[in-house]
Amino acid sequence: MTVLVRLDVLLAERKMKSRELAQRIGISEPNLSLLKSGKVKGIRFDTLERICEALDCQPGDLLEYRNDAATEAGDAT
Repeated sequence: MTVLVRLDVLLAERKMKSRELAQRIGISEPNLSLLKSGKVKGIRFDTLERICEALDCQPGDLLEYRNDAATEAGDAT
């Protein structure tokens, strides 16, 4: 199971810099960078809520689930 963070895509679509988003939602740029790269184990709901509010999006726009087992099975055939 893989959950991908599509924050970089949303930022590009809204023509917003990471620095601006970090300031708007009240987290540090390094923490936002870790989130963008998917190197975090979780995200607090209040942080997710502030991101969605700042980017005018839904949580499903930000996160994408991929079933690794199904992908691997598809690659084997």
